[in-house]
Amino acid sequence: MIKVIISGYGKMGHMVEKELERRGIELVEASEDITAVDPAVAKACVCIDFTTPDAFRANYPFIARHFKAAVVGTTGWNDIRADVFAAFEAAGTPLIYASNFSLGVNALYAAVRKASALLKGAGYVPEIEEIHHIHKLDAPSGTAKTLGAIVEESLGEKPEITSVREGEVPGIHTLTLTSECDKLTLRHEAFSREGFAKGAVVAATLTEGLEGIHEFGELL
Repeated sequence: MIKVIISGYGKMGHMVEKELERRGIELVEASEDITAVDPAVAKACVCIDFTTPDAFRANYPFIARHFKAAVVGTTGWNDIRADVFAAFEAAGTPLIYASNFSLGVNALYAAVRKASALLKGAGYVPEIEEIHHIHKLDAPSGTAKTLGAIVEESLGEKPEITSVREGEVPGIHTLTLTSECDKLTLRHEAFSREGFAKGAVVAATLTEGLEGIHEFGELL
């Protein structure tokens, strides 16, 4: 059975804790400063990281060197992706990452990839709108960026992304594909952040015996 240390003990960290408890998975520690964790303890644990882009940028070398494996739900570090991957590869530490660990969102990714490929060259114009709570630090969201990359690759058209911040909305992502004849809409709405925590814990269970670096959707 895996053991987990949570990096970042905010709202998401607390939800991950509840999901670990529900599944009977041992939580060794929840830390606001993951670099303060004893490396000897970290060596036997999976790190689940839900921090901030700045915190992850500072912490990823420590996580790569000292943990048994890592699950990273923090976004906003795509510009240093090569450095992050190189650190985990050099340390031989398995890494599972995602812009969104929701199982429903990963199903959306698959549907968007298929629909975009079917409509390639048929004159469809893609647009993405993402709506999140006012506390979200990055815009566009990592999920919207991933959707945009999928559409651009599969449809051959780069979508415009609109970001809206209002209230306490957990997350709504909508892709529209519009032609002269019709419009296709693909939409995912999160009711709470619990889906992200559930997916991250599922990812942690997948690290047993895993090697290398994987995007969560590839493993589903």
